[in-house]
Amino acid sequence: MKMVCRISGVLISLLFFSLLKGSEQGPHERRLINDLLRDYNVMERPVANESEPLLLSFGLTLQQLIDVDEKNQIVTSNLWLNLDEKNEQLVTNLWLTLEWVDVNLRWNVSQYGGIRDIRIAPKYIWKPDVLMYNSADERIDSTFPTNVVVQHNGSCSYIPPGIFKSTCKIDITWFPFDDQKCVMKFGSWTYDGNALDLLLPSEEADLSTYIDNGEWDLRGFPGVRNLIYYTCCPEPYVDITFTLHIRRRTLYYGFNLIIPCVLISSMALLGFALPPDSGEKLTLGVTILLSLTVFMLQLAQNMPPTSDAVSIIGTYFACTMVMVAFSVVMTVVVLNYHHRNSDTHEMPQCIKSLFLVWLPWILRMSRPSRKMKEKRVLFNKKMKELELKERSSRSLLANVLEIDDDFRTAYSTPGYLHVPSNDDSSAIHSCITTQRELSSITRELRFITNHLRDEDGANEIIGEWKFAAMVIDRVCLIMFTIFTMVSTFLCLFSAPHLSA
Repeated sequence: MKMVCRISGVLISLLFFSLLKGSEQGPHERRLINDLLRDYNVMERPVANESEPLLLSFGLTLQQLIDVDEKNQIVTSNLWLNLDEKNEQLVTNLWLTLEWVDVNLRWNVSQYGGIRDIRIAPKYIWKPDVLMYNSADERIDSTFPTNVVVQHNGSCSYIPPGIFKSTCKIDITWFPFDDQKCVMKFGSWTYDGNALDLLLPSEEADLSTYIDNGEWDLRGFPGVRNLIYYTCCPEPYVDITFTLHIRRRTLYYGFNLIIPCVLISSMALLGFALPPDSGEKLTLGVTILLSLTVFMLQLAQNMPPTSDAVSIIGTYFACTMVMVAFSVVMTVVVLNYHHRNSDTHEMPQCIKSLFLVWLPWILRMSRPSRKMKEKRVLFNKKMKELELKERSSRSLLANVLEIDDDFRTAYSTPGYLHVPSNDDSSAIHSCITTQRELSSITRELRFITNHLRDEDGANEIIGEWKFAAMVIDRVCLIMFTIFTMVSTFLCLFSAPHLSA
């Protein structure tokens, strides 16, 4: 009994090792590949009936959005093309998935040691010539030629990865609050729809392994099958078009472009609150204008040189620059008005009515009346004192002249020449001297009075010009504040979205 058990164990072991030897894959796979490729023609379209099209299932897997070059309008992507038999540039990382059935690559599993699938280099078998129509790459086809997985029933699966550069029409109207839709068109380059029919297994690309991009937010990647008749050929051509819908993230541009521009434009308003005598009023405006020019150049470096549209932030920058430039012009006008005097300019009546009466009344502005009243009171007192002195001097002079006349009448006889004595001569001489002194004093008093009147009138004119400059400053401050607020709200809040 023990001997029978030992013999049975040996037989089972021999049977087991014989089965292991029969399942070795090396010779069987070599023989299978040799048999499949012995009479295989890579130029032959692998169909059982030449009148029927070869069905090709086309899919796409998006791995990463690498770059969106707005200036050159090119998109770079990392794609995996799934083939079951991919300067405005978009750079993406994609996998293409191509699947088809090759009738010339079928075998019986039992005749080849149970082998159900093999891997064959794509250059040894027929492969569909599917390309990206709108490719911006120098090689056109930027996929890596991976092996084709062939099943025993002839089903072929080809999944080449690649970094794809595709052209993309960039619409900068709402930059940096914009959405972009970049089209990727795939199709056979030589086979028409009667020879190769592309099928779309899913209406959306595979996004399960997508890596988020820091600048763009992916909104969708739908695909559609198109049947197009070209003017060159009467046969229809089939293509699969995927539309990459992305939205720009605005945080970077908000902190580096929008907020600095708003702050700089707000600083331009401070120039109208700066006193003209400080000497930095015009310098501040020119410095702000140069700062905006630097930001404008930075913006222009990221924009494509196109005249189709102007970005919303470019419009905002242009409005701000116009406002700042006009503020510089108005600053020059204010300084010109502030430094005018009575010797060079005389204020016209229309300007006096506008800037000294109506605009101050509308803006609720008033001149420093207390100081003006004090000056007028002092001036009136001085004038009254001068008038009193002038009257007293005149009365004194009149009395002296009257005394002199009486003296002449008393000591003179008609028809006789009167010879004055020494006492009379000294009295007459003293009277004449007093008269001359009083006359010179009167002339000096009149000169001083006229000079004070002229000086006060000149100061009055200078004060009017300075007040007119102050009114212009206030008007510009209000107008430019309103313009800055309105332009900021219109440009920013008219965008389709403010954040992504």
